[in-house]
Amino acid sequence: MALQTLNPHPHHACASPGPVPLPGRHQPQPLLHFPPRRRLAGCARLRVVAVAVSVSGAVNEARRRPPPEGGEGKETDLATLGNLCVDVVLSVPQLPPAPREERKAYMERLAASPPDQKFWEAGGNCNLAFAAARLGLCCSTLGHVGEEIYGKFLLDLLEAEGISVVGMLDNSDASACQHAYETLLCWVLVDPFQRHGFCSRADFSEEPAFSWIHKLPAETKTAIHHSKILFCNGYAFDEFFPDVIASAIDCAIDAGTAVFFDPGPRGKSLLHGSLDEQRALEHSLRLSDVLLLTSDEAESLTNIRNPIQAGQELLKRGIRTKWVVIKMGSKGSIMVTKNAVSCAPSFKIDVVDTVGCGDSFTAAIVFGFLHNLPAVSTLTLANAVGAATATGCGAGRNVAHLDKVLQLLRESNLNDDDTTWSELIEGSSLCSEVSVLSKTTVNGFSDHLVHVPVCSVVSNLISMFEVVSERSPVQA
Repeated sequence: MALQTLNPHPHHACASPGPVPLPGRHQPQPLLHFPPRRRLAGCARLRVVAVAVSVSGAVNEARRRPPPEGGEGKETDLATLGNLCVDVVLSVPQLPPAPREERKAYMERLAASPPDQKFWEAGGNCNLAFAAARLGLCCSTLGHVGEEIYGKFLLDLLEAEGISVVGMLDNSDASACQHAYETLLCWVLVDPFQRHGFCSRADFSEEPAFSWIHKLPAETKTAIHHSKILFCNGYAFDEFFPDVIASAIDCAIDAGTAVFFDPGPRGKSLLHGSLDEQRALEHSLRLSDVLLLTSDEAESLTNIRNPIQAGQELLKRGIRTKWVVIKMGSKGSIMVTKNAVSCAPSFKIDVVDTVGCGDSFTAAIVFGFLHNLPAVSTLTLANAVGAATATGCGAGRNVAHLDKVLQLLRESNLNDDDTTWSELIEGSSLCSEVSVLSKTTVNGFSDHLVHVPVCSVVSNLISMFEVVSERSPVQA
């Protein structure tokens, strides 16, 4: 992920006071990943785990678990591919310099003295897995985590949330540079003006961070076969070769596992990247069951400004695409399907921090897909989960808990602005039905527009989740 600067938010209160160095740097080794000892109620635990041989050749037998023999059904609701990292959130006098070499030196100085653990947080796809688990879904993460202090920290957090980890160490050369086996860190830097900068070692290499992974390991394939959904985003290209990502998608399709793909900010650079990157991006866009993009990302991939039209174009290009979900930020969200367009305005909240909101939103889309919820209901839930995360401070363990989601649903305080949706609808090609979540049922607004009352949608969602909340202690 390249260095980015975000606009400051006046209500941001997440800045940390500064690093406290830890003595001595632990020598990293490949980690032996393991499934957690506890899980969400009603969820079968994934029994697949990669067993890695350390650089010294020793094997931690206590963490070894054999892969399942034969087909045992799809026990896992959601598996995420790659993007397992630790965010180190620090307050700094100023953001890193722009020149590449100066930024690299800046990051190396930070890494030389690891800050106190109170500044660490799970990042990347951990955010999605946490949010999904708190909705009652059974989750697994597929990726690489090192055996140094950061990797152990990350595994402890995932285990505490009931999330399984399947490692991706294969028979790679164990004598390779140990640095390559370390857990990926993302330095989240906050200046006095509450502007954010992000950087990691993946920013400074022409090759993926885990370039020693040349093919999809057998344990990863087995885990995909046992999952109902495989999620991948554009940041996976920072870690794996394009062929590895494409093979994961092919594996999912062969196994009857649905594919969710979010190109994210990397989508635009991949579109103009190497031939392998362009092919893998096209492969991901055309063969995914569900695409998730912001309106800007949809425009960059289609050259179509209207998000509904851009979604329809992506749907038309797809071979397997069923849903195209467009995130509209503070306005809400849109879902485009073959025969309909659905829109849901956002919830009115006091925003504290938007980090992790997109991941939380995606978790709810996964829930809606798995439970065959109507499109408007799925978007309503996704907006509520994303908004619940935005009311907290940061991502990782701070993503939305179900009680906060239910509170926002009960309040149903929508940014109800028919003008926004009518302008988008008028600017797009006609479809058989356009549904918009609304505080009230409005008759005669448009021949093509159906207003769906929020009270009925919320009532159904709350009744569903109150059952989940009662049976799962992880939600609280």
